[in-house]
Amino acid sequence: MNSHCFPFRQIPHSTRLFLDYLDHVPTVQLFYPRSAKFLEWASDEASRVSYPPERRKQVAEILRRQNQDFGASARTLENISAFANGALALVTGQQVGLFGGPAFSLYKALSAVEDHDLEEVNNARLLSAEIQLERVSTSSRSVEDAPVASVLFNDEISQVVERAQELLGESEAAELLRECYRPGESFGSAFAKLFARLFADFGVILLDGSDPALDQIAAPLYREVIERAPELNCVLLDRDQQLQSGGYHQQVRITDSSTPLFLMQDGSRVPLHLSGAGKFTAGKRELLSKELLDIAGSSPQSFSPNVLLRPLAQDYLLPTLAYVGGSAEVAYFAQVGALYEAILSRVTPILPRFSATLIEAKPQAILEHYKLSFSDLLRGPEALRETLGSRLLDQNLQNSFEHATIAVERSMQTIQDALVRLDKTLVESAVNAKSKMMHQLESLRSRAARAELRQSEVIERKARLLSNALYPDKTLQEREVAGMSLIARHGKQLLNALLAQVHPDCVDHQLITL
Repeated sequence: MNSHCFPFRQIPHSTRLFLDYLDHVPTVQLFYPRSAKFLEWASDEASRVSYPPERRKQVAEILRRQNQDFGASARTLENISAFANGALALVTGQQVGLFGGPAFSLYKALSAVEDHDLEEVNNARLLSAEIQLERVSTSSRSVEDAPVASVLFNDEISQVVERAQELLGESEAAELLRECYRPGESFGSAFAKLFARLFADFGVILLDGSDPALDQIAAPLYREVIERAPELNCVLLDRDQQLQSGGYHQQVRITDSSTPLFLMQDGSRVPLHLSGAGKFTAGKRELLSKELLDIAGSSPQSFSPNVLLRPLAQDYLLPTLAYVGGSAEVAYFAQVGALYEAILSRVTPILPRFSATLIEAKPQAILEHYKLSFSDLLRGPEALRETLGSRLLDQNLQNSFEHATIAVERSMQTIQDALVRLDKTLVESAVNAKSKMMHQLESLRSRAARAELRQSEVIERKARLLSNALYPDKTLQEREVAGMSLIARHGKQLLNALLAQVHPDCVDHQLITL
C-alpha cells in the first residue's frame, strides 16, 4: 500500500473557505484560531479544556451503558474508564447511514449522530465484484422530520440485506450486515452495532446523542440559549457579516428570528423562532420564554440542537480537545465559532478528517497502461473517454485511408491514360484492376472500422470502470461508495492498513494504491 498527498485545490467544488482554512491564511484566522495541523498546538490546547468532575462521572456512566448495549470491545470499555479518570476526547460526528454509509464514515470512525434528513441516509451505493455501482435503499419511515436515528426497520430490511450480500459476495462484511441490520433495529442502533464491531480493535467510543439522559445534562445549555436567544442571534448575524467581508460564503442561513434549537412536536423536529421580546414560535405554536424554560427544566429531551448548536452541545457534554470534520463541517465551524465564544468562552479547534481515494489493482493497471493520472478523472467521464480514445486509437488511420484512396485513383488514372495511347484493349483490364484494388482497400477500411468500434467499446468499458471505482458521478469515491464495499473486498484489516497511511503532515486528500 502506497499513498501520496493530492491537493484539494485541484479537486472540483472545493470551497475557498475550506482551502484557505487548510493553508491557514490570515483572512480565516478570525474564524479558525488554530491551524489544521494538530501537532502544532495540541499540548497548549489541552490546558484550556475545562470540564466539571460531576459531569464527567455522569457522561462516563452513559457511555458505558450505551457501548455495552452496542456490543463494545474490552478495549473500548478500557477507554471509557480512561475517560472517567480524566482523559480528554478527540471527537467527530456522523449521521447514521444505511449499512454504515459512504466510505468517509469509516474514515471518521466514531459515533452515530442523529440527523433529520432521511433521504440522505436511507440508501447506500455498493460496489460489486464487477466494479458496478448499485444503490440499495430501505423504505422504513417514521413521522415527517423525525430524527433518523429513531426510525425502526421493518421486515423489508432483510430483503435489502440479502441484495447487499449478492452484491458484496459472501464475506465478513456481509455477515456483519446480517448481524446488525435486522427488523426492530433502528438506523441508529444498527449503525452503532456495526461500527462497534468494525472498530473493536481501536477502542473507539460511540455516543448516541439522542439519549434523553444526555439532554438532562445539557438542560442548562438549552436554558442559556433560550434566555440569551436575541443576543445569540445578533452574534450569528455579526459573524455572517464578518464572513461576507472576508469574501466567504454563508453556510447556515441566519435571519432576525433564527435560534439554534428545534422543539420536538409529535415526534418531529420543528425549528424554534423568535417572534418578539420573550416570545417564540414553533410551527403554528406560540410560546413565551418562561414556558420554554419550564420545558427545558422538566423535559429537556423536547429540545434538539440544530447544526450550529450541535458542536457546542457535544463539547458541553464532553471534554473535547479537538473536533474532526469534513469540508462542510469545517465551513460550519466558521459560523459556530461565534457561539463558542459567546457561550463556552473557548473555540474548540477543528481538524480536517482523513480523506482518501483507494485505488485497487484493476483501476491502477488501467491508469498505468494508458498513462492516466487521477487529475484526468476529475474532468468528468466524457473528457476521460476522449483522453482514453487518444491513447487507444490511431487518429491518423482514417486520413491514411483517404490518402490511399486518392493515390489509387490518381495512379490508375495515369496508367489508363498511358494505355489508351499504347493499346486501347488493355484499358478494360486496367479498369478491372482498379476496381479490385478499390474493393480491397474498402474491405480493409471496413475491417478497420469494426476494429475501431471494438476499441470504442473498450474505451467505454474502461472509462466506466475508472469512474465507478474512483470518481463516481463526478464525486470523490469516499462520498459515493459505501465503506462496506471496501471492507467486503479487503476485510477488516483494511482499517489497520489505512491507519498506517494517515500522515499528520498531509491535510489534503490522499491517493492510496492497494
